[in-house]
Amino acid sequence: MQLEIGKIYEGKVKGITNYGAFVEVPVEGSRPITGMVHISEVANTYVSDIHDFLSEGQSVTVKVMAVNEQGKISMSIKKAQPESAAPPQQRNRPPRRQERDKGIVWEPKPQKPQSEMTFEDMMSRFKQHSEERISDIKRNTDRKNKSRRKK
Repeated sequence: MQLEIGKIYEGKVKGITNYGAFVEVPVEGSRPITGMVHISEVANTYVSDIHDFLSEGQSVTVKVMAVNEQGKISMSIKKAQPESAAPPQQRNRPPRRQERDKGIVWEPKPQKPQSEMTFEDMMSRFKQHSEERISDIKRNTDRKNKSRRKK
């Protein structure tokens, strides 16, 4: 029997690395199957050290997310949790309009119409745009030069 994508299983943590944890899931009629839970799929909060959340031998609930061509199994602990287990800021997230009213969302300063701009404003705007264009050109040139060096 194989693991089904999207199904939730009970498993045990068999190994922990800096980038995730390996979880072994028992399967009826065959040997246990091991999959990996990436560090970003451990908890609904930022995980800097996976040892703060998991330990070897710990029993965990995992959801099978994907199986690639090589047979590697990707799992998630945070997606296996019920909806009520999500942090309050994610469950009761206010709509974007309320965030904008509170000043949380960044918005560019409104541009003055051309007729109301002074000469200094126009020069400042021109300088800003030209500096942005120059930095874009430099960035693209650097990328091209780096790719040519690798060959």
